[in-house]
Amino acid sequence: MSRDVAVVAFVQTKHTAEDTGQSEVELLAPIITEIKERTGLKRFGFTCSGSCDYLAGAPFSFVSALDAVGAWPPISESHVEMDAAWALYEAWVKLQHGEIDTALVYGFGKPSQGTLREIMTRQLDPYYLEPLGLDQVSLAALQARAYLERSGAKEDDLRAVAARSRAAGRDNPFALHLDDPGDAANGADYDVAPLRPHDIAADADGAAVIVLATGDKARELCERPAWITGIDHRSEAHLPGVRDLTRAESARIAGEKAGATGIEVAELHAQFTHEELILREALGLGDEVTVNPSGGALSANPVMAAGLIRIGEAATRIHDGTASKTLGHATSGPCLQQNLVCVLSGENNG
Repeated sequence: MSRDVAVVAFVQTKHTAEDTGQSEVELLAPIITEIKERTGLKRFGFTCSGSCDYLAGAPFSFVSALDAVGAWPPISESHVEMDAAWALYEAWVKLQHGEIDTALVYGFGKPSQGTLREIMTRQLDPYYLEPLGLDQVSLAALQARAYLERSGAKEDDLRAVAARSRAAGRDNPFALHLDDPGDAANGADYDVAPLRPHDIAADADGAAVIVLATGDKARELCERPAWITGIDHRSEAHLPGVRDLTRAESARIAGEKAGATGIEVAELHAQFTHEELILREALGLGDEVTVNPSGGALSANPVMAAGLIRIGEAATRIHDGTASKTLGHATSGPCLQQNLVCVLSGENNG
């Protein structure tokens, strides 16, 4: 029998599109201090982080980030070289073992230190796709075109997603406050057709941290814990040429396995406007579901923390009582290759 695990606290930085001169440790230290104060915990049974050495340009850069956590006395620690949503997944598995009752999860990234499109191309596939000159935006544009042709959606539908996301982001003190994209016909030129600049995630420097706890410990730490009633991760073939880019089959399966029904609020890690439409279809999210009330990655995309933030934002709706069942989603790889779905509830599933 699985153990009941909940998100009991979530803190994020105020994300910025420019390099403020802060190191990763300086980004993390204030929010880790804040989450310790919120929970009253000084130490955790397990600590797991998500980041990308390619962003920092140095091997094992995550080790230095531990200075923000405090590694003495010795702690049990792990790291994933991807979005910290997968660090949360690892921590959830660790909590299932029954040896600990709390876990600290954090993610951070500073894409302002380099050229993100080149960095991600070299990180994800330096052998087959990189020599072709295909970066993540070019691949996304191929996917967007295929989706528009298959679904019958128009570029105005993409602009509507961008407009709604940016409007929500302007109400989010942690997001970038971006202007409305306006009429697509009179707006900015294409970045890579059919994607215009407003169709692409607003990359930012930032970090986020979550505390997980089990059973009675969760109830002790949080008045209304966000219980993880289902969590699942699925991956498709890496090469985009061998799968249907117009659908997210891995997201559909992950949502089904995680029990993504009756969702009131969904935070989707859509880094391009068309991805939100594909994910809505894959996860069966109708018009009654509020999607990305935080503004999502289109309003602030702190690389390696954005997926974790989607789970944190979904949990916040449980914590404040504005929703009883929410969904946090994270993706990794080109064209929605990998998808993680985390379903949260205000009711204990035990």
